[in-house]
Amino acid sequence: MERKNMITFKGNPLTLTGNEVKIGDMAPDFTVVDNDLKPVKLSDFRGKTVVISSVPSLDTPVCEIQTKKFNQEAGSTNAVILTISMDLPFAQKRFCGAHSISAVKVVSDYKDRDFANKFGLYIKELGLLSRAVIIIDKNGKIAYQEIVKEVTQEPNYKAALDTVKSAVVV
Repeated sequence: MERKNMITFKGNPLTLTGNEVKIGDMAPDFTVVDNDLKPVKLSDFRGKTVVISSVPSLDTPVCEIQTKKFNQEAGSTNAVILTISMDLPFAQKRFCGAHSISAVKVVSDYKDRDFANKFGLYIKELGLLSRAVIIIDKNGKIAYQEIVKEVTQEPNYKAALDTVKSAVVV
């Protein structure tokens, strides 16, 4: 499924592909890989609130800021925070070491694009993930979703973190 003009990159419209998910939907399970090439599934975190921070590439300024911000905020919540990109796991490991990222689990969707396809966040023209924040409550339902309209802009951290705090308490 293709969705045109959902997002832009420097003002130019782009196409998102994959299944569209909405708030209230059960989050589809997906498999990505960690920095040691071990599979990580959403279902591994069943019963916990999960924040998914989707970024195009960690080695860009806005993605770096987004990942650092969620890493910084991770201690103030009991949620599991996953940062997902198409970057190779080796590059992710280097990035995490260079920026002291330890509270966020950084994983890659480079291999099968399973997350990208199941959440409709694959940018057809760039071969990257769209910038987005998705919060899945402890029952496995999507409680919050922001697909950032302009890829070069940051997400609304406050809205996401407020949702996390209320989802964790519920």
